Amino acid sequence: MIDKLRLSPDQLSSICRIEELDFTTTEDLEPLKGIIGQERAVEALAFGLNIKKKGYNVYISGISGTGRSSYANSITEKMSEEMPIPDDWVYVYNFKNPDKPNALNMEAGLGRQFKKDIEGMIDKLKNEISLSFQSTEYETLKTEVIRDFQQNNQRIIEELNSKAKDYGFLFKESEQGLVTIPLIEGRPMKQEEYTNLSQDQLEELREKSNQLNLDTLEIFNQLKTLEEDMRDRIKKLDEKTGYGVISFFIQKLIKRYGHRDAIVEYINQLEQDIVEHISWFNRSQESGNLDQQQLLLQVKLKEEFFTRYKVNLFIDNKELKHAPIINETNPNIANLLGFVEYRNEMGVLKTDFMQIKPGALHMANGGFLILNIREVLTQPHAWETLKRALKNSEISIESLNKTMGYIMTTSIKPEAIPLDIKVILVGDPYLYRSLYEMDEDFKKLFKIMADFDIEMERDGENVYRMAQFITNHCENQNLRHFDKAAVARIIEYSSRLADHQGKLSSRFSRIVEVLYEADAWAEMADDPIVSLKHIEKAIEEKIHRNSKYEEKLNDMIAEGDLLIDVDGSKIGQINGLAVMGTGEHSFGKPSRITVSTYRGKSGIISIEREIQRSGSIHHKGVLILSGYLGSKFAQENPLSLAVSISFEQNYSIIDGDSASSTELYAILSSIAEVPIKQYIAVTGSVNQKGEIQPIGGVNEKIEGFFDICKLKGLTGQQGVMIPKQNVKNLMLKKEVIDAVKEHKFHIYSIGHVDEGIEILTGIPAGVSGENGEYPEGTINYLVSQKLKRLAENIKSKED
Repeated sequence: MIDKLRLSPDQLSSICRIEELDFTTTEDLEPLKGIIGQERAVEALAFGLNIKKKGYNVYISGISGTGRSSYANSITEKMSEEMPIPDDWVYVYNFKNPDKPNALNMEAGLGRQFKKDIEGMIDKLKNEISLSFQSTEYETLKTEVIRDFQQNNQRIIEELNSKAKDYGFLFKESEQGLVTIPLIEGRPMKQEEYTNLSQDQLEELREKSNQLNLDTLEIFNQLKTLEEDMRDRIKKLDEKTGYGVISFFIQKLIKRYGHRDAIVEYINQLEQDIVEHISWFNRSQESGNLDQQQLLLQVKLKEEFFTRYKVNLFIDNKELKHAPIINETNPNIANLLGFVEYRNEMGVLKTDFMQIKPGALHMANGGFLILNIREVLTQPHAWETLKRALKNSEISIESLNKTMGYIMTTSIKPEAIPLDIKVILVGDPYLYRSLYEMDEDFKKLFKIMADFDIEMERDGENVYRMAQFITNHCENQNLRHFDKAAVARIIEYSSRLADHQGKLSSRFSRIVEVLYEADAWAEMADDPIVSLKHIEKAIEEKIHRNSKYEEKLNDMIAEGDLLIDVDGSKIGQINGLAVMGTGEHSFGKPSRITVSTYRGKSGIISIEREIQRSGSIHHKGVLILSGYLGSKFAQENPLSLAVSISFEQNYSIIDGDSASSTELYAILSSIAEVPIKQYIAVTGSVNQKGEIQPIGGVNEKIEGFFDICKLKGLTGQQGVMIPKQNVKNLMLKKEVIDAVKEHKFHIYSIGHVDEGIEILTGIPAGVSGENGEYPEGTINYLVSQKLKRLAENIKSKED
């Protein structure tokens, strides 16, 4: 039976046959278009990007290196070419509510022209309006208004003086306006004369003055009305003069942008505001008698005023050839949502609508935004900000609050911009499950999940497309082309990464690393084509760079510091196999497991569990052993046995159940007092029925034990026993396969504990008869007899 369980060399790997590749080098092939082996994810992604309903954003799930990000970029690039280029957006001054700047949209490329037209018009108006105020026509009309005012003003003053004479006063114009001067003998009183007046005379003057003021109040009101009327007439004259210049430019704007109602409304408000503030455009009113400080202040005030007529070209899509695709690698709130900049003026923060800056949502609006979900979740409030924008279908920029002790005298709330976008989140399956279960908004906003697998079928089509994948990288990354033997070795390496003879790995980043490094070795050797030897060199060197700890452990075993026997037989002792890793490189490590059995009722004691150096899965495996022993050997008599299990010379945490069958063999050996072959290492978990179950890392475990056996000397008896379900996972290195061919090393596949114990001891396990007894001389017979004796001894002692 043992020979039937021994695997042949052909079962230890899956060779890619060179003769099946119908090309000489990758130069003969067309570069790959699309992605390999991700049909389900591709269909889901395409559906999610094509459906236009709200909430159908996409979450791309998969581990890093499966091509999820690169494919997201490639498919969006293809789709964006068929989509319209989105509008430009500008922010302009809100003449009705300055704290809430208005957002205007227009056809792509028109935003730049709009900014040029508006700001260019203002520059021209500054000059032409100023010239219109210096024209003869304007001066004549203004002089006429002033002359009318002066004539009427003089008439009213004369009327005032007529009344003032009755009270002994005279009205005289001064810098402070009209002042009353007392008369004496029909002439204005001198200061000396006024000073020499007695108190009674002064009191009399005051009474007359008060009476005069009351009597002339109505006339003074006429003066004020006359002055206001003059100002109104001059203002209307200024407005009419300015409007004559402005209307020409305004009509040109209306003609160009009249198809957009919001822009027309802004232009009309702009025209009205210019007319109302026409004096700011009149350079002739600038004073030439100001000192330098006053002049600088005047210049600053004019700059601040004319800012209202500028245009903030917020989103300029003039250079776009298709709908935008934005990859935001630092998705904090400011980078996602945009922000309002502030300038520090004398320790006070100020801002205006020209300081509004766009975020990734603005730049991707009308197209695609690709984000790494882990990066989003690590940024404070970024996730909530993104969800709010998607829920409301608009981008609302939030202003900064008071920070760093600065006092903010100005704050603005820009008008929200409508959002029409597809957001693609790239992340792993764990984050998808967590968000789906814990965040109600997530399942409403990201209804499509495109799941990228880590492996694909190794069929003829995918092998050919993998060769095209290599061709694509050769051309895009300027690599040497690969011959068919090199391609075949990469296919085998991909199956090794997938841990499956019938699969290829979808972790393309790991394959690309080998392509780059093989090309580098070919360059060092000055070879024009990358061949098999360069691939082998790249793989060997990659392992060598990361195998320091593996070599140190092997040295410790060779020097006897770590006790491992690969020859002879011992009772209650067996070699188990585990996988260790240093990140890039994983390797197998044999561990000696010892078992002691004795009379008692404590059951199976795992020393690692007792000292809390093992995980919950390992605990489960130990408890399963109790179930197996109880169901098989304790149907009539109690299991009066104590078992102590230990992983010798282990100082780290042990978890997983891949050693459970190994522990069971050692327990059976100890109870039956039958030695186990130390030159056969074991891996595989077991259930309560004694069936062997598959495990992970089978290639690393086999190669790890083979290396130790080679280190200590191959005897021709050594080997590894694995679950039969793991045969399809074998992609062993050539050295191990050659040793099996030469009968220096052996690999066995089993499906039940009974098969395994026979290989390890050379004694059949034994099948119970109709009376429930096992055949004499079998392992199960020896175990059951020993347990009966222990039970009887305990019972007699209790009696």
